[in-house]
Amino acid sequence: MAKKSLTKTLTVPPGPVDLASYDTRGTPGFDGDKAAGKAALAELAEPLSDLQERLFAEGRSGGTRRVLLVLQGMDTSGKGGTMRHAVGLFDPQGVRIKAFKAPTEEELRHDFLWRVRRAVPEAGLVGIFDRSHYEDVLIGRVRKLVSDSEIEARYEAIDEFEQELVADGTTVVKCMLHISPDEQKERLLARLDDPTKHWKFNPGDVDERALWSDYQAAYETAIERCSSKGARWLVVPADRKWYRNWAIASVLRETLGSMGLEWPKADFDVDEQLRRLDEEDPVG
Repeated sequence: MAKKSLTKTLTVPPGPVDLASYDTRGTPGFDGDKAAGKAALAELAEPLSDLQERLFAEGRSGGTRRVLLVLQGMDTSGKGGTMRHAVGLFDPQGVRIKAFKAPTEEELRHDFLWRVRRAVPEAGLVGIFDRSHYEDVLIGRVRKLVSDSEIEARYEAIDEFEQELVADGTTVVKCMLHISPDEQKERLLARLDDPTKHWKFNPGDVDERALWSDYQAAYETAIERCSSKGARWLVVPADRKWYRNWAIASVLRETLGSMGLEWPKADFDVDEQLRRLDEEDPVG
């Protein structure tokens, strides 16, 4: 029997979502320990690099396909760590990373998806959204930055937007990095205990922690409402950093591997060019 893909294992099934039923310390799809997980991550570097280069070459040869990885999660869930350890296995020239902070005055003058559309990766690239358009239905809902009716309209707009991406050749991978409140507390305390990490600490994170239940409910609704075919959500346990990194890298490996990427055929006569190089002397 074929081994079930990790992507399918982590994909949230249709219907109501209960994040409490997902073990934040779980290691679905992996039976080893931390050392084995780090070794398995390192082994993914070569196949990921090969597949990414094939995608990049395809894009430079007229192809239209691209990959978009959406990373969402509570503070300290490891979006930055995922970027360094999993996405870091890629060649930087083929990656485009966009972190969506609080919208600027110019961005606020447009529809909430305006700035997101502008950040969609070009053909041949792997795009990463470090936080994303989902902030507008997460913090927007929890902090009541807009009306309930506007939040409802945004769910539909996001769903339509993602389906447009899929139809346009974008493979969308959406990962919710699922961390427990206890693990978050430990990571925040670690930042306070280490002067070299103080720059990473934001007092506002403590304020958001007080709204943990509200954020979990907002995530559950967003995952349920915005999970159409071709843009399903994955819940990735994130209490164990090594597993989170391996899981994201493995999902990217499966995603690129499923695309049937081939090296573009030469648009010139290879034999002729070999003959020219053999016969012609360099200018001296």
